Amino acid sequence: MEFLDFGTLFFIVAAVVIFLQLRNVLGRRTGNERPPFDPYTAARTRTGEEADGQDNVVSLPRRKGGAEVENIYAAIDKVAEPGTPLNKGLRAVRDADADFDPAGFVEGAKMAYEMIVMAYADGDRKALKNLLSREVYDGFVSAISEREGRAEQIQSSFVGIDKADIVSAEMKGTEAHITLRIVSELISATRNDSGAVIDGDPETVAEVKDVWTFARDTRSRDPNWKLVATEAED
Repeated sequence: MEFLDFGTLFFIVAAVVIFLQLRNVLGRRTGNERPPFDPYTAARTRTGEEADGQDNVVSLPRRKGGAEVENIYAAIDKVAEPGTPLNKGLRAVRDADADFDPAGFVEGAKMAYEMIVMAYADGDRKALKNLLSREVYDGFVSAISEREGRAEQIQSSFVGIDKADIVSAEMKGTEAHITLRIVSELISATRNDSGAVIDGDPETVAEVKDVWTFARDTRSRDPNWKLVATEAED
């Protein structure tokens, strides 16, 4: 028997070592190996139990029942009897603006009413511009300019609002229009350039009745409503 020379023995040992290393890294086939992952077929071949365990599965929201749908109009039904034109108009506004709340709207309108009345008396055009539509703003500014041209001033004190009720609501395209009847108390007197009272009474609280309409484009991100029409009630 011939002895293996050193070079041949070295290559045999090296081959055995490489084989053992590959076996440790790759493992041995047992017949239970998973097939290669195919992203196009994995979703179709996944079993129901496997699908339930996936973290990235997003469940679609369930369709709301009739009772839940009706509940979104609960706040509207409190201020307007169901089936009336006012209720239908408010529901249309709610459908166009998911954030609309009639009670919140009325409170906001009352604050806007006081701000507008006082800004008009003070001749504050800047404050009025943010609260009025262009047409109403032009009318208010025209009246203020005429008053200033006569050197007249309005002395006014806002006492408060007795009532503010929504009387009509409708959608005009994407624009919501809501009309309120507002009953307020105001002390107001107009003085001429010499200070004499020419209209009103600086000592008397007067009841004022107005019908104002506010509007807002429901597509706009601006949540503010603007006064688009005014009418004094007799």
